[in-house]
Amino acid sequence: MRIPDPRKRELLRFGIRLAVIWAIEVVGLFFMAWLLPGVRVDGLMAAVLAVAAIGVLNGLLWPLLSYLILPFAVLTLGLLSLVLNAGLVLLASQLVDGFSVTRLWPAIWLTLGLTAINTILSSLLTIDDDNSWYRNVVGRRMRSRRHRAAGAGAAENELPGVLFLEIDGLARPVLEQAIREGYAPTLAHWLERGSHLLTDWETDLSSQTSASQAGILHGNNENIPAFRWWNRARKRIVSSSSPQDVAWLEAACSDGNGLLAKGGASRGNLFSGDALNVMLTASVVTDLSRFHVADFYAYFVNPYNFSRTLLKTGWEIVLEIWQFWQARRKGVYPILDRKKRGGKYPLLRAFTTVVMRELNVDTLIGDMFAGVPSAYATFVGYDEVAHHSGVESEDAFDVLRKLDQQIARLERAARQAPRPYHFVLLSDHGQSGGATFKQRYGLSLEELVQQLATDRFHVQGDVDVHEDWKHVNVFLTETINQERQAVSGPIRRLLMRRTRNSRVDLGPEAQEVDASQAEDATSHIVVLASGNLGLIYSTLLDERASMEQIESVYPGLLDGLAQHEGVGFVLVHSQTHGPVVIGASGRSYLANGDVEGEDPLTVFGPNAAAHLGRTDRFADAPDILVSSFYDPETGEVAAFEELIGSHGGLGGWQTRPFLMFPGDLPPPERPIVGAASLHAVLKRWAVGQS
Repeated sequence: MRIPDPRKRELLRFGIRLAVIWAIEVVGLFFMAWLLPGVRVDGLMAAVLAVAAIGVLNGLLWPLLSYLILPFAVLTLGLLSLVLNAGLVLLASQLVDGFSVTRLWPAIWLTLGLTAINTILSSLLTIDDDNSWYRNVVGRRMRSRRHRAAGAGAAENELPGVLFLEIDGLARPVLEQAIREGYAPTLAHWLERGSHLLTDWETDLSSQTSASQAGILHGNNENIPAFRWWNRARKRIVSSSSPQDVAWLEAACSDGNGLLAKGGASRGNLFSGDALNVMLTASVVTDLSRFHVADFYAYFVNPYNFSRTLLKTGWEIVLEIWQFWQARRKGVYPILDRKKRGGKYPLLRAFTTVVMRELNVDTLIGDMFAGVPSAYATFVGYDEVAHHSGVESEDAFDVLRKLDQQIARLERAARQAPRPYHFVLLSDHGQSGGATFKQRYGLSLEELVQQLATDRFHVQGDVDVHEDWKHVNVFLTETINQERQAVSGPIRRLLMRRTRNSRVDLGPEAQEVDASQAEDATSHIVVLASGNLGLIYSTLLDERASMEQIESVYPGLLDGLAQHEGVGFVLVHSQTHGPVVIGASGRSYLANGDVEGEDPLTVFGPNAAAHLGRTDRFADAPDILVSSFYDPETGEVAAFEELIGSHGGLGGWQTRPFLMFPGDLPPPERPIVGAASLHAVLKRWAVGQS
């Protein structure tokens, strides 16, 4: 039997793909001409020639134009690219008889309309129109990167590289549900054909991104008790949403041999994993000794990318507004109020679910074409939406469906790369659902502590700073610190008033944080929240207060907290007994394992005592650690911050992230407990392929 020439097969596929895409553009042009008053197409031949003219003009003129407009394209997040592309459409209308576009605005709407029609129909017809882009544009762009990085291990290689793709906040049970209900067909196919295996792992007590990623990427997450906590040595609140604080944390956690050392790449992460090749990585965003990939410049300059992203972003904003309205109309409970899901939130959601995702995927494709040995990227969209809409909401599952499509796109791109790639998918933690503590009981943890501590003591609470603005700030900080002065200069001047120590700090929370830091010195008690984990500190002492001191200075505080129906347990350190867990009906003495009455930790899992004992040894362990209740029948917890999907403590799916890995990689030898243990597994895989 004669075997077809692979080159001829590829040429035939390319020809068929080109013909179908051309036909789609022609149909789209007729539709837009019918829809827009300022656009006219006289017949099929005029439409065919118009599509050809637009394509040729883009091919001939756009490389030069994109170089000239680069600073302004980035400054406008690509809007100028769209305007210039519309200008090329106007030029095409002057060159083709029977094709007329009267003004700029119809040309802009025509450009957006053609992009929307192309995107929708190409998706419905499953046309892989990325292949030529990978092979030609991205391939050329990455050759120079490959040569620059060859000394760091990025080159053509027969050994597979590894892409670590983190889906922030996704628990294994939720992933399995998404697969069963058809939201993740790509991942379902991997499991069905046996190319990948699925397991879970158990987080540390601080089941949130900074603790988990420090452990996963650096093998060390000591003294990270929560998302935000009081640092006794520095006399201030440390926040995982602050790039400056995250940089300080990485300096403490890193030994220089992280997961991405020796040629790896970090994309959209909190920590770098000691990668020298970074993009949108909070801990090193101002470290100019790293190679900061500026590929997102090229991304915004490309008119098709910008138009597609703009349409997707606009749709995501509309979708959030619609979904929130529908949830309120149907009486969904629990649900957040307009303060949390209104205002700027739809825009922030769109940034995390669309812009961050698209930048990560585009850059990872470049990484594969550059032949990097390993890359780690965080996709934050599911975590963001699940916080606000619910862990198992249709809103959150829709984010997973769109992400699954992008994973399929990465898989297709890998076939064109100069070396094979393993895809390892994982999450840093899960989420547990339920109405918040304040929704259930009408007061916050701060207000409860203030009641119990009496008016003699001033209690400072959390300023409700979450991750919403962090990703935007990291993006803008990376932009203003680029070496390309033509690009970074105008943006730096525009953001001068909101920039401190070379870091952009936007968002309504920024001024609140400043006020809270000033207030730290005068507050007797600081109360912070990390999901359903509460942390209470006395600022009057330089060391951790003992249980005996707390009972003496704040009589009734411990008992009042432990007896509250929304509290599962409190952890304190006794001078006599060591760490003590206090519940409504009993106590557990962790040092010797004795239990008095009912064990408060019974429903929190077999490793709860070990996790609490480890946290108790941290230098910045709170004077009082508070956990909300956990209902094992419903899986619900009560977050101390206003999020109906939460993580940070113990109880439910928040401590059950997943790990999906190729079957030809050596499997974990034992159950994975703790982020540092997961690091050891991933490091073995990364080193084995380099």
